[in-house]
Amino acid sequence: MSRIALHWQILIGMVAGATLGLTLNWGWSDRQVTVAKDDLPADVQLLSISDSRDRIVIEFNEGKGLQRLVVDPSQATDQTLQTVDKLKQKHPREFGWFYRHGRSTSRWIGDAGRSFGNLFLRLLRMVAVPLIVTSLTVGILGLGSAGKIGKLFSRTVLYYICTSTLAIITGLVVVNIINPGVGSDLAAGGPPDTTVSRSLGEVLFQQLETMIPTNPIEALAEANYLSIISFTMAFAIFALLAGGSTAETIHRLFKALVEVMMKMTMAIISLAPIGVMLLMLHVTATQGPGIFLALAWYMLAVLIALAIHAFVTLPLILWLVAGRNPLDYARSMSPALLTAFSSASSNGTLPLTMTCAEQRAGVPSRVGSFVLPLGATINMDGTALYEVIAVLFIAQLSGLDLTLAQQLIVAVTALLASIGAAGIPHAGLVMMIIILEAVGLPVEKQAIIIAVDRVLDMCRTSVNVWSDSCGCAVVASLEEESVAASTES
Repeated sequence: MSRIALHWQILIGMVAGATLGLTLNWGWSDRQVTVAKDDLPADVQLLSISDSRDRIVIEFNEGKGLQRLVVDPSQATDQTLQTVDKLKQKHPREFGWFYRHGRSTSRWIGDAGRSFGNLFLRLLRMVAVPLIVTSLTVGILGLGSAGKIGKLFSRTVLYYICTSTLAIITGLVVVNIINPGVGSDLAAGGPPDTTVSRSLGEVLFQQLETMIPTNPIEALAEANYLSIISFTMAFAIFALLAGGSTAETIHRLFKALVEVMMKMTMAIISLAPIGVMLLMLHVTATQGPGIFLALAWYMLAVLIALAIHAFVTLPLILWLVAGRNPLDYARSMSPALLTAFSSASSNGTLPLTMTCAEQRAGVPSRVGSFVLPLGATINMDGTALYEVIAVLFIAQLSGLDLTLAQQLIVAVTALLASIGAAGIPHAGLVMMIIILEAVGLPVEKQAIIIAVDRVLDMCRTSVNVWSDSCGCAVVASLEEESVAASTES
C-alpha cells in the first residue's frame, strides 16, 4: 500500500468506506426491540424502539400514557425530530435508551467508525496550531521587510473577495434557473431554532474583536485561528522591525520548530486513508435514502453550482492568472481535498492542505503559511454559494418571489456572513439565520434542509479548501511577478 501515491490511497479508503457503509445501510439498518423491564428505570413500564434507514421511533410509558418520539429527516414538523443529534440535544434520556438498546447494526458500526475517524481529526487538530504559528512566523521573517507583508495581505484578501463574489453569482443564477422550491410538497414548517440570532454588524465586529486577543495563550489553547494568525503576524512583523541578532535568533528557532512540526504532520498524514475510510463509513451507514429523494431538486441545484465554481471558475483563474495546469494542481492537492470532503472541516484539514501546497504543489512556504490559515478562517466560497441557494429555496417554498433588490441583499449578506463562518461542520447553518432575517424569511424553515446538510457540507468544504489552494498559487504567482519587476527596475 505504501508504494501507492497518497491521493490514491485516500481515494481507495474513501471508496471502501462508502461501499461498506452503503452495504450496511441497505442490509443491516432495521432493528426493532422491546426493552426488558429489568433494564428500565422504575417509573417506566414500557420501552419499544424501532430503527430503520429513514426513521427512528421510540415509544414508552412512564405513567402518563403512551408517549412517542420520532426522528424522521424527511419531516420538518413540531412532532418530529430531523436528526439523531437533535434527539440527543432535546431528549438526552431517550437518546440514551436508543444508544444503548435500539441502534441497528448499520448505525452501531457507523457510530464506531465516526468515533475512531475522529481520532484522526484530533491528530490533525493537534498539530494545526503549532504548525500555523511556526510556519507563518518563518514565512513572514523570510520576507525580509515588513512592507512586503502588506502587499501579500492585500492580494490574498482581494482574491478571496473576488472568488466568493463569483461563487455567490453562480449560486444565484443556478437557483433561479432550477427553482428547486417551486411546486414542492415538502412540509412548510418546523420547530423554531433556538440558536441566538445576531445581526451581521455584530458578527463582523466580533471578528474584528477576535483579531485582538486579550490573552494570546488562551487563543492558542482554544485554537482561535483568527486570533492566532493576527498575533503571530504582529509578533513576526515586530521581530523584523527589531532586526539584527534578535530577528536572526527567532528565525532560526522557528525554522527548527517548523521542521519538527512538518515531520510530525507527515506522520499523521500517513494515517489519512484509514481516517477517511472510517469517516465515510459513518456518513453512508447512517444516512437513509428517503430524505435525498425528498430534497433532490434542492441538492441538485447546490451540487451543480458547486461543480461550476470548482471545475470551471477556479480552474480558469488558476490557469489564466497563476499559469498553472488545473489538473496537475488538483492532483497535487487531492489528499487535502478528499480529506476535506470526508471530514467537512476546513480547519481540521488545514495541516494537510498546507503540506500538500508546499510539499506537492511547490507553493513557497512563505505564501502557503500565510494564505491557507487566513483562507480557512475567512474564505468560504462553497459556504457563501450554498447559503444563497438555501435562502432562495426557502423563499420559494414559502411562496415568495424575491425581487432583484432582495436577491442582491442576500448576495451581499452571504458574502459578509461567510467571512464570519467558522471552518467547522455545519457552520453555514448558523450564518444562514442572519441572511434569512435580512430579507424577512422565517428562521424556523431552516429545519427543512438540516437533514441533508451533512452531505452538502462535505461538498462545500471541499470547494472551500480548493479555493484556498488555488489562492496559494495565484498569490504566489503575483508575488513572483512583483519580485521579478522590482529586480528588473
